[in-house]
Amino acid sequence: MKKISITVLAIALLTSCVSKKKYVALQEENGQIKSELTKTTVEKEELEAKFAQIEKRVDEYNSKINSLTEENNARLVNVDDVAVISNDAKAAMNETLKKVDPAELANAKTLKDSMNVAISYNLKQHMDNSDINEDEDIAVSIDETVVMISISDKLLFNTASYRVSNRADDILKRLADVINSEPSIEVMVEGHTDDRPVRTEQLRDNWDLSVLRASSVVRKLQNDFGVAPEKLIASGRASFHPVADNESKEGQAKNRRTRIVILPNMNKFFALMASN
Repeated sequence: MKKISITVLAIALLTSCVSKKKYVALQEENGQIKSELTKTTVEKEELEAKFAQIEKRVDEYNSKINSLTEENNARLVNVDDVAVISNDAKAAMNETLKKVDPAELANAKTLKDSMNVAISYNLKQHMDNSDINEDEDIAVSIDETVVMISISDKLLFNTASYRVSNRADDILKRLADVINSEPSIEVMVEGHTDDRPVRTEQLRDNWDLSVLRASSVVRKLQNDFGVAPEKLIASGRASFHPVADNESKEGQAKNRRTRIVILPNMNKFFALMASN
């Protein structure tokens, strides 16, 4: 009986020792795991901090690249030494040229020629009117940095009159919208006549007629369509700057015209035309 009790006691003590060893081992293992977890957490935080720094640097580089791209797009390009436009405006001009009749575009040999074609196309589109005959009633061209819009007098005035006809309201309103779009634009309105003598109670000659016609258009732009008067100049050229031979009725009709001379900011001009 005593032998059995001793044996049982020995087994219990042995089991207790083994369990304690396992417990201690498990505690040590647990401590190691916690230590490794803490180390991993610290490493993870360090990696996240480094990643955040890398992301910040990437954002800074992207910002610099975008800034350089914008600066390059805004950089001015010389146009035959007479005008400058930015790359953005040049891109807008190229988009416009895609819409132009290929036969007309074929005559554009230089960048200046292309600008001429693009501006003419855009202005005609902006002032489009089904009642206007583009060949006879309105012509748009560019010389150096000056945009010129020539409007026939039959669209603006009655014969030998300097009072602006109501039928001109639409085209003058569209023209005023272009002028008002850019504060720095200055506008000269030129009156031109044919060479037939004019003399009435109000008019001594073609000088009077051309000046009064130009003044009437200026007043119309100012009073009816809100163009600032300080942007406007009225000028009479009489019959001394013909564009056709005065020997024929057709030539005389071409010479009786009002020319609108404007100097737009080319970049803003193309931006304006693109938004309409």
